[in-house]
Amino acid sequence: MGESWFRREFMVPRRLAFNVLFYGAHLSLFIYGWYSQATNQRLAGLNSLKYSVWTSRGAGLVLAFDGGLILLPMLRNIIRIIRPKLTWAFPADENIWFHRQVAYSLAFWAMVHTTAHYVNFINVERTQIRKQTALQIHYTQPGGITGHFMLLIMVLMYSTAHQKIRQQCFEAFWYTHHLAFFFMLGLYTHATGCFVRDTVDPDYIPTFPFYSTEHCLGYLSWRFIIWPGIIYFGERVWREIRARRATRLSKVLVHPSGAMELRIIKPSFKYTAGQWLFIQIPELSRFQWHPFTITSAPEDPYVSIHIRQVGDFTRGLGDRLGVGPSDKMSGMSRGDYVELDPAGSSIALPSVRIDGPYGAPAEDVFGAEVAILIGAGIGVTPFASILKHIWYRQKKGKLGSLRRVEFFWVCRDAPSFGWFQSLLQEVEAAQADRELHVLAANFLRINVYLTQKISEDMLWNIAVNDAGAEYDPLTLLRSRTMFGRPDWMTIFGQMKQAIEGGQYLPGSTSQLKTKVATYFCGPGALAKAIKDATVSHTNSNVEFTFAKEHF
Repeated sequence: MGESWFRREFMVPRRLAFNVLFYGAHLSLFIYGWYSQATNQRLAGLNSLKYSVWTSRGAGLVLAFDGGLILLPMLRNIIRIIRPKLTWAFPADENIWFHRQVAYSLAFWAMVHTTAHYVNFINVERTQIRKQTALQIHYTQPGGITGHFMLLIMVLMYSTAHQKIRQQCFEAFWYTHHLAFFFMLGLYTHATGCFVRDTVDPDYIPTFPFYSTEHCLGYLSWRFIIWPGIIYFGERVWREIRARRATRLSKVLVHPSGAMELRIIKPSFKYTAGQWLFIQIPELSRFQWHPFTITSAPEDPYVSIHIRQVGDFTRGLGDRLGVGPSDKMSGMSRGDYVELDPAGSSIALPSVRIDGPYGAPAEDVFGAEVAILIGAGIGVTPFASILKHIWYRQKKGKLGSLRRVEFFWVCRDAPSFGWFQSLLQEVEAAQADRELHVLAANFLRINVYLTQKISEDMLWNIAVNDAGAEYDPLTLLRSRTMFGRPDWMTIFGQMKQAIEGGQYLPGSTSQLKTKVATYFCGPGALAKAIKDATVSHTNSNVEFTFAKEHF
């Protein structure tokens, strides 16, 4: 495990470059903050506290830096615009990962800064370099009050940001994370306590920043870190304005597995296949926005999303539409769906608001020669839009560099196949279309895996129904279902051999380098296995790349 971590962090060039730049910048700021405090003759009195005050000052400067940095990955609209042009320079699709790295750093340096300040305040009371007690500095002065206020917000935000809490109770994560607004106010005003000064008493002024820079000798870091906050606030205002544009929920389709398909009409909404959006149902909550992948193609006259009822919000929406877990939808077989008819029902469709779209890795699918799309369970949703868009572009003969598509869907149980099946049937039928026969030959291959341990009765049933049948009895597709977990090392190894042997792409030779782009949406453990397979089989002839969907 240690070797794997070392290889990941120090043997991968881009990750190594990130570690050197990111942690090098933090360490440099800490050293500068320490040194500038320790060598400032005007702060000789405060420097009598020695290591505790030097540590708190260095860590405080790093915290100011992180306070501005943590907002940059959340500028989603800016990232969406610059992403297609600058993906080569920085991993724009890893903005959430980068946000977490800054959050981890923020937590570490907050502990260092807070611990050092507790020692500072005790030493102030002990040495009486200022006529104050530790309790007075902690709880009656602006610096101590804002510091403890920010610590409380951090505890709430970090404790509800865990993946399991986000999945089970997204509302807790959503509301506590919006306490960041008050955290940033505390950060920008933290220095008003004027703890770092060359006088015994603080030197306050009636205007912002409420302390005199003549005697209060802080780093004035707020002047720099406030700009990301201003830009972020401006973006949120723009998102609110954009979300209020005319939007109408036109249809709700219910699939056998209980998944809901919402079809939305919004003329002003333009997007690229593979992107995602935020949706709000004002009747359920006027403040919550929930992320979902767009499952329609840009050519469709509507925007669709598929929602599985697993959390409070999704179950509440199902109950509101009368299709919740307690409502039985009878008479449906796999591949069918029921369309809710507001005219013949007492349940009217609720109003909706959507915000987006936002960028995703799968946008780049047409830039590769071979695309491997892998969805696990509900993680198949990003590829619904991609496959439909490929279908439309295939009809027009505008596939760009794309010459082959491998689609993998890994499901835990058979009922999960139901709601996505109708789309796969349409795409599969397109491959058999006479008009597309020459172009479509061996272009798209669908690979479906069922990982559930099946009973003898079910196995016998499958065997009986599969014998001589044109369609698979589980998925009703021409492609046969495979059972068990995919062996990714073997799959990628066989693909590499076929490409190098000139058997995979028509007219290709082993002397030409082939780019195979792998896109995945699903759990982290599976992502690691797939990424390891791509890294293991990349060579001078075949380049496998890997990208994971993030919200």
